[in-house]
Order: sequence, then C-alpha cells, then structure tokens
Amino acid sequence: MSEQSGGRSRLLTCVPFGLVLLIAAVGFLLVSMQHWRRGSVLLAVALLVAAVLRVVIPQERAGLLVIRSRAVDFLLYSGFGAMILAVALTIKWSQ
Repeated sequence: MSEQSGGRSRLLTCVPFGLVLLIAAVGFLLVSMQHWRRGSVLLAVALLVAAVLRVVIPQERAGLLVIRSRAVDFLLYSGFGAMILAVALTIKWSQ
C-alpha cells in the first residue's frame, strides 16, 4: 500500500509542470500555425501559471518547476511572462 501511495505522490509532483508544459505546447503550436500573437500570449500565460504554482505549491510537490529559491523562481517566471505578454500585445501588424 505504501508503495502505491509513494508512486502516486511522485506522479502528483509532475502535474504542475505538466500543466505548464501543456499550455506552452499549445502556444508553440499556435505560433507554428502562423498565429504568433495568440501563441505568444499563451506562452506568457504558461510562465505566469508557473509563477503562481511555484508560490502556492510546497517545494517538495512543485517538481520540475523548482529551479532556485521560491522568490527567485517567482520573480523570473512572472518577469519573463510579463515581458512576453507586453511584447505580444504591443507589437502592431506590419503590412
């Protein structure tokens, strides 16, 4: 029984990173289909979701979202997410 719960808890540590990866994959798919603005917004959303999850989830359950300390991870994820979002929303169409 404890072996199953140990395997289950290891699987649960992959869920936050899997969610962020899924959002980013859809964003990359949209970019590859020439919908670069929508795709870029989704990539920014993926980083912002990672920032929120990094703050909310305990370190031992955050899995692959953990890079440095919680504060550094939050600042980097949210900073890069905000920058990508700002660029995606402010660039005009050039025709």
